[in-house]
Amino acid sequence: MMARLVRFMAFTGIGLFLVGGILAAYFWQWLHKDQWLPEEKRYWVVAKGESVQSVARRLHSQDILLWPRIWGLYARFAEPRPIRAGEYRLAEYTSPLDILRHLQSGAVITYQVTLVEGRTFREWIQVLAAQPKLQIHLADKAQEDQLKLLDLDLTHPEGWFYPDTYQYVAEDSDIALLRRAHVRMREVLERAWNTRVDGLPYKSPYEALIMASIIEKETGVASERPEIAGVFVRRLQQGMRLQTDPTVIYGLGADFDGNLTRRHLRESTSYNTYVNRGLPPTPIAMPSGAALEAALNPMPGTSLYFVARGDGTHQFSDTLEEHNRAVNQFQRRVDPSRYRSAPPLQSVPAP
Repeated sequence: MMARLVRFMAFTGIGLFLVGGILAAYFWQWLHKDQWLPEEKRYWVVAKGESVQSVARRLHSQDILLWPRIWGLYARFAEPRPIRAGEYRLAEYTSPLDILRHLQSGAVITYQVTLVEGRTFREWIQVLAAQPKLQIHLADKAQEDQLKLLDLDLTHPEGWFYPDTYQYVAEDSDIALLRRAHVRMREVLERAWNTRVDGLPYKSPYEALIMASIIEKETGVASERPEIAGVFVRRLQQGMRLQTDPTVIYGLGADFDGNLTRRHLRESTSYNTYVNRGLPPTPIAMPSGAALEAALNPMPGTSLYFVARGDGTHQFSDTLEEHNRAVNQFQRRVDPSRYRSAPPLQSVPAP
């Protein structure tokens, strides 16, 4: 009797072992077997704080996982890394195990936005507001409120954000992205300031930032930045007014309709460099690293004037007489003796 019981238990144990082995092999094969996913099932979002079992149930409800509990148990004991929140795009042919590892990898869908040099803070806010998947908090708010939300040590935002192409994910906001751009600008400005040439007419890095923004707005051809910087630096050193159109336009704000007139050049605003000596009170746009480099390492020379040729380049002159002839040649103004750094812009958004 005892012998038969032992044989039965042994047989049963072997049977259970074999069944267990078969099931284990089946589930192992299932975990590794690729399946085809239609386009509408390849896009997947994992919410913040969502558990593996919750994701497994949702995948099962979409007919992506046949055995959600097995998937969850494997994730818990075999590869116990957390699933990371975000947007994912699954492969067209993928296995349950590949899905798990993909969701654990954090390889979320990324987006990008290019914030262009020479644009204003207001223009950048508009660009960000149009980006897909970016959480928007700054659009349609007063500048004072925008600065509070950004929580940066700034009294005026213009010029303080570095132009570049920025990557972001769906959880990001316009605030977070601009904070990154601000950190980058401070780094670039500090680096450029530490490598500046001697004798520049700037009291602080902020004044260099202001100059760089003017250079950025005046430059049509990138290679001319250092030469344009040289003109402006020499004018400051000699006590001459900068007399540059973009500063006047910036000061006009919403009143500028695209046509810069003599009345505008006589109008007394803090940004009118035809009336005031020295730099304007703030930057007038977002300068590039190249503009900062030019402002702090201007090209040596003797030119004090330049005028647009009409092809994006400028004619540089040492004397007012030479400049007047260049104006007559390239722009034929009614009053050629008046210094103009560039032809009137057709449309410049208000700051």
